[in-house]
Amino acid sequence: MRKRRRMDEAVKALLKAKTIAVVGLDTREERAAFRVARYLKEHGYHLAPVPFQQPASEVLGAAAYPNLRAIPFPVDVVDVFVRPDQTDPVIDDAIAIGAKVIWLQQGITNDAGLARARKAGLIVMQDHCTMVEHRRATGGMASAAK
Repeated sequence: MRKRRRMDEAVKALLKAKTIAVVGLDTREERAAFRVARYLKEHGYHLAPVPFQQPASEVLGAAAYPNLRAIPFPVDVVDVFVRPDQTDPVIDDAIAIGAKVIWLQQGITNDAGLARARKAGLIVMQDHCTMVEHRRATGGMASAAK
């Protein structure tokens, strides 16, 4: 029950969000991070790409940033596509910038890091895909994001 409530809370926050920072966004179109980011952009979200392995100045038409703290505007959701052992600094940065949600993508978990984020007031989700959950919540239709 508790897990379901957290999922519902995270999905509601995703649907209300306007800006999503995608940490670990890959510039290769065949990669999951790129496909998910493109989907989110196509559904009205303002992207703040944070490439991890490959530096880029722009991804999907949006200016890219070296880390979350370099983003010059508020971020609602931090969508994370990095290995679990690389998530602690991302979680700490999400807390520091005042993000509302930290979302670790499918296959990525960090219970201790997310406990810190939850204690700091963030909504947390792990091991779920934002695109899959968005589609499920909207019936595959366009998002409420504007």
